[in-house]
Amino acid sequence: MRDLFNNTEVAFSLKSNNQVNRAYYLFEMIKREPLVKIGTAVTKFALKTHLPVEGIIRATVFDHFCGGVNEKGCMRIIDNMYTKNVHSVLDYSAEGKEVEEHFDLSMEKTLNTIKIYGKEKASIPFAVFKPTGFGRLAVYQKVTEGIALDPHEETEWRRIRERYEIVSKAAFENNVPLLIDAEETWMQDAADDLIEEMMVKYNKEKVIIFGTLQLYRWDRFDYLKKMHQRAKEQGFKIGMKLVRGAYMEKERERAEEYGYKDPICVDKAATDKLYNEVQEYMINNIDEMAVFSGTHNEESSYDLMDLIEKYELSKDDKRIWFGQLFGMSDHISYNLAKEGYNVAKYLPYGPVRDVMPYLIRRAEENTSVAGQTTRELELLKRERERRKI
Repeated sequence: MRDLFNNTEVAFSLKSNNQVNRAYYLFEMIKREPLVKIGTAVTKFALKTHLPVEGIIRATVFDHFCGGVNEKGCMRIIDNMYTKNVHSVLDYSAEGKEVEEHFDLSMEKTLNTIKIYGKEKASIPFAVFKPTGFGRLAVYQKVTEGIALDPHEETEWRRIRERYEIVSKAAFENNVPLLIDAEETWMQDAADDLIEEMMVKYNKEKVIIFGTLQLYRWDRFDYLKKMHQRAKEQGFKIGMKLVRGAYMEKERERAEEYGYKDPICVDKAATDKLYNEVQEYMINNIDEMAVFSGTHNEESSYDLMDLIEKYELSKDDKRIWFGQLFGMSDHISYNLAKEGYNVAKYLPYGPVRDVMPYLIRRAEENTSVAGQTTRELELLKRERERRKI
């Protein structure tokens, strides 16, 4: 099965010739790192000064990496992917907001997914939110560092806790698992503590609440093992989304600036090793856990397939999911789904202007992750040749 992901006909079965060509030229553009940096700077400037670039953005990077500007606009893509047994995780990806109205809107978007889409549509099996979608990073950071909050911040923290409780309770009552993303190390402990509180409360019988382990962090396996011990003592199950991580350069720069130990693994090989070790630990303890393997790495995906076979588990065991981002690694997603595994695509959506920080990060990530863009280009090139377009 080590050649499973080579099937580009399955990988791009939903794309028209025009869409295949557009994706190819988009990744050609992303491959040129100086062009990405220039494009990022120009885009930031244009959006800040309200220049009319949204149409260009919408027709290129937005349509490739996002589902639409609202939930309704995503439905055609969701239904289309589900014809190939690929599920969707509706991800409201407006970032960089720091006002209570936005945090309440993010909560309402998550509740909509749980109560309407997740409950009624098998194609949308999860809800998701980002911790800083529910409150300011500075408040999480103060709580993480044990710094006293002022009265206004105390109110903010109380509201953050309330939002976690409201959406977790709704997820439990509607039987819709909830994925909670991870962010920067200097705010993550506060989020982790809240997530574990929700697990203790709502993961008694099955996993409803999922945290996220960024496994470019060398401390995360030890953290998981200690949580597992607490879970055994307190009688709750652990849900985790596994990712490599998205803030490496920022993390290393801050560690150097403030003079503390770099929280990131020494190299990619160490990260890959840690990812696979944690993945096996969770499958080995699957009766007490559930895992959402969020990876674009072929070897980690093959590794999880091997573990499912090794532990004699069903391919469609609902405690085990593969996940990739929309617009990337279709050769993994669609080939896994065709083989009967549980697969979900993260489908970002939101107003074009508000989703731009997410899109800029995607472009920067594709230029910084070795081989990511080259691989996408090679697959698209082979499919163009197969179709003779």
